[in-house]
Amino acid sequence: MNSTARITRTVRAAVGAFAVTGLALALTACSETVDQVDKAVNETYQVTYEVTGEGVDTIDFHGGGGKAMEPTIETVEQPTLPWKKTVTLRGIMPPAVMPTAVDITGARITCKIIYKGEVIKEATGEGLATAGGCIAVSPIAD
Repeated sequence: MNSTARITRTVRAAVGAFAVTGLALALTACSETVDQVDKAVNETYQVTYEVTGEGVDTIDFHGGGGKAMEPTIETVEQPTLPWKKTVTLRGIMPPAVMPTAVDITGARITCKIIYKGEVIKEATGEGLATAGGCIAVSPIAD
């Protein structure tokens, strides 16, 4: 390999390393900004999760613990349907409810997120778990 090719290769490697380092720093800064915003927004809000249908094996949901972008996920095993749960969330934490069914062929599931009596997110489908359930933006972030 001639010296020009080595220099070009070295420059490309350095530029690539610089880009990766810049991206890592940007993501770290973004994460820190989210945490700072979440600390500044101490406002709480309540949402009600509802799941109806049949064939649901578990329901995972954000229950209010953890950080805004790393919420603690609570789980209900073998829920009785229709299922309803009201939780208090804080700041920019997104409300989310994710029903899952092991046998998705017979599962017809609907999930809803309700805020102040109004449905802010709703999804219906067979094997809804594969579609991600219901996740909404924090209503106080709007």
